[in-house]
Amino acid sequence: MSALVPGASAPDFKLPLIGGGEFSLRQTLAKGPVVLAFFKISCPVCQYSFPYFQRLAQALKDKGVSVVAISQDDEKNTVQFMRAYGAGFPTARDDEHGYAVSAAYGLTNVPTVFEVTSDGKIAASIVGWSKAEIEAIYAKYLDHDAADPLFKTGEQVADFRPG
Repeated sequence: MSALVPGASAPDFKLPLIGGGEFSLRQTLAKGPVVLAFFKISCPVCQYSFPYFQRLAQALKDKGVSVVAISQDDEKNTVQFMRAYGAGFPTARDDEHGYAVSAAYGLTNVPTVFEVTSDGKIAASIVGWSKAEIEAIYAKYLDHDAADPLFKTGEQVADFRPG
């Protein structure tokens, strides 16, 4: 099975959050759209992309969009990864019970990113790193005249990196 495609319904789930508590997709969608970034700490493309996902999370938090990481690793290693790559947004763990959430979303590679609309539909499905698709998510929620670019002038950002 391949990753869920735009238009599909996002499977609802609950997962433990790093540092305690629980992430519930349904409860978070009640507040607005959600961007889910699935990853594994050993993945070089995940390591590359997470500083940009942090920028995305920071830029969208005041727009009612939640960016949430979904780790396929244990808490200790996930905390180290998030610190190392400067990612401070909420992170849930899908490392128990056979990666049930990753399987429900049809993951074949990481990173895989899903933009989920408030009504629970997949609006974007990105397998690997795609600068253009991340920019499209960013642009959708921001005032184009006032927004700072997600990627800075002169910054060397790969257009695509397979997961």
